[in-house]
Amino acid sequence: MDSFSHRPVLLRECLNALEIRPDGVYLDGTFGRGGHSAEIVRQLTTGRLYCVDRDQAAIDAGRERFAPFLDKVTFLHGNFEDLDELLPEGERLDGMLFDLGVSSPQLDDPERGFSYMHDAPLDMRMDRTQALTAAEVVNGWSREELKRILYDYGEERYAPAISAAICRRREEAPVETTFQLVEVIRSAMPAAALREKQHPAKRSFQAIRIAVNDELGAVERIVGQAVPRLAKGGRLAVITFHSLEDRIIKRDMAQAAKGCTCPPDFPVCVCGKKPTLRMVTRKPILPSEEELAENPRARSAKLRVAERV
Repeated sequence: MDSFSHRPVLLRECLNALEIRPDGVYLDGTFGRGGHSAEIVRQLTTGRLYCVDRDQAAIDAGRERFAPFLDKVTFLHGNFEDLDELLPEGERLDGMLFDLGVSSPQLDDPERGFSYMHDAPLDMRMDRTQALTAAEVVNGWSREELKRILYDYGEERYAPAISAAICRRREEAPVETTFQLVEVIRSAMPAAALREKQHPAKRSFQAIRIAVNDELGAVERIVGQAVPRLAKGGRLAVITFHSLEDRIIKRDMAQAAKGCTCPPDFPVCVCGKKPTLRMVTRKPILPSEEELAENPRARSAKLRVAERV
């Protein structure tokens, strides 16, 4: 598989975290370019790897690239939040990996509408079979809702001005392309902001992409979906790139490790809930200086690991 020339984020750390056995059963819930999967499958003999992606193009490319390994790799088209529907009934896994970064081929394909650097229809769908597109968000959602997602998902400090500018523009004509949206965003920002190193549309595009693909909603469901499918001792490894994602994963792993949901002032537990995870790392694993020098994209990555009890 020489086509995998890029280095997947936190690759060595992920492989160590999963403690891969040659006969184990594993899942890459966000297949993407297959960088992590390529290294996992090399360590398998009689084991199996399930590769999940919501982008059919990623699945098709993966089947071609992994052709020599299809005796131990199964590709599944769908969202990682739907594991019960995707995996065989009763299957228990020895490890699951979720890399929540956006796949580079999606960003680099001008037709997909993810990039503010290429002019294209406003799409941004990871799964091109879903109905909701970026054009519908931009042209159909209320000013308040646009402001909310720009604030919450993009941490865009000019969210009120940008959302207002979008609403004014769409009253004249729909905003249909990425460059049209960039133009509207630029028009709403002060001159000082336009001189910043970061592209003025970066935060807004991120926010709209997250909204279109319900990325945080899916993240909210990762731990709940994964834990029942892990065998005892199975590992769950999640890489996040956004503070909101990391906060969700940290919270949900900690709750699963605690078990009990009774109020702190209760003298004894009455809920009866037992821990289902053990935290392998209390703090997130961060990229090394060496990796950051080779791959600046890894700078915001955090890896959290837990084990089924």
